[in-house]
Amino acid sequence: MRDELPGDDFPANPFHKPGYILEFNDEFDGPEIDTDKWLPYYLPHWSSRAASAPKYTFADSCLVLQITHDQPPWCPEFDGEVRCSSIQTGTFSGPVGSSLGQHRFSSACVVREAQANVRKYTPQFGYFETRVKGLTTSANHVSLWMIGYEDSPERSAEIALFELLGARTGSTSSSVRYGVHPWGDPNIRDEFFEDTFDIDTAHFHVYGLEWTPTQLDFYIDNVKLRTIHQSPQYSMQLMLSIYELPFADAWTGALNPSDPYPKTFTIDYVRGYQPEAGYGTGVSSAG
Repeated sequence: MRDELPGDDFPANPFHKPGYILEFNDEFDGPEIDTDKWLPYYLPHWSSRAASAPKYTFADSCLVLQITHDQPPWCPEFDGEVRCSSIQTGTFSGPVGSSLGQHRFSSACVVREAQANVRKYTPQFGYFETRVKGLTTSANHVSLWMIGYEDSPERSAEIALFELLGARTGSTSSSVRYGVHPWGDPNIRDEFFEDTFDIDTAHFHVYGLEWTPTQLDFYIDNVKLRTIHQSPQYSMQLMLSIYELPFADAWTGALNPSDPYPKTFTIDYVRGYQPEAGYGTGVSSAG
């Protein structure tokens, strides 16, 4: 799939979206991550808050998530040498030693640090939008994705608004990955896509998702890419992440030791909306 899209450095959309009510937004004006909206950790139950805290800065009214040269792996016990800087809008896990926890990416995972269960923003259905620019380094990828709050193990699907791989970014065309993955949800089948567009994803673009009770609609720069005719039926939380996979056979591409640090993922804003008329389900988006 190759679609014509508007040019690079696509401008920010207006704050107000006709026909929708804004219920969540962060314009990232700094100087710190807003902890009323985000938990500044990545799946801390499988590791610890100290080990999973992100590296970041603010610049030009944007959050810049970073991978630094001396950054240790976030969870070496279960995820090897993977480095990550990420923030999320909720967390749920069981007691230390249990296997109950969000996004159990490996069957080896057990809870290593107890966490208070928190819902800061865990909508069920809505329109979600962000303006970001990715990166060009081969071992890195960035994403805005959603995971089930997972207070029950089957409520565990993932929706990726986008994954941008540095190794598949170019000045005239780039690949974008997006879609839905079931993890432990028996009602969801894997539909994940990688399409190429005539854009440079290392420049600013707007990525959007309309999640309804029946389908998922994906957008780049306000152009619809694809509709997936399935839909998780439970509340989900936002995950905003940059990763580095520093090993030779990584699916993102081999690490180039000459690439400069810090690696950066720049986010202008994240917004969540509900349609004024609702989706006809009576389901609230509140956490």
